[in-house]
Amino acid sequence: MVTIEPIMIKGHFFTAIVVQLPKTTLLTVSNDTGYIMCGALDIDLLNTRLAERKIIAGRAVGVKTIDELLTAPLESVTFEAEQLGISQGMSGMEALLKMV
Repeated sequence: MVTIEPIMIKGHFFTAIVVQLPKTTLLTVSNDTGYIMCGALDIDLLNTRLAERKIIAGRAVGVKTIDELLTAPLESVTFEAEQLGISQGMSGMEALLKMV
């Protein structure tokens, strides 16, 4: 099952997507600038093989819900995210607010 819902964070709209898969759930929250995602996101791939795309993204591990994704500290972020002031250890919500 796939669930897509708009969410508002401090007056800014984002899109939350939950994809239920066998034995795991993919979670992401995004806007037109970038996104945060659960542990399935491969930051190294984005920073190396897809570097020319300049993807702004952060990854939180061990999260099972969108609420956990928003409050968990980011385990890693892309180089492009760092350029916006997004850093490892920042909460998902803090990172998203730097993407507006």
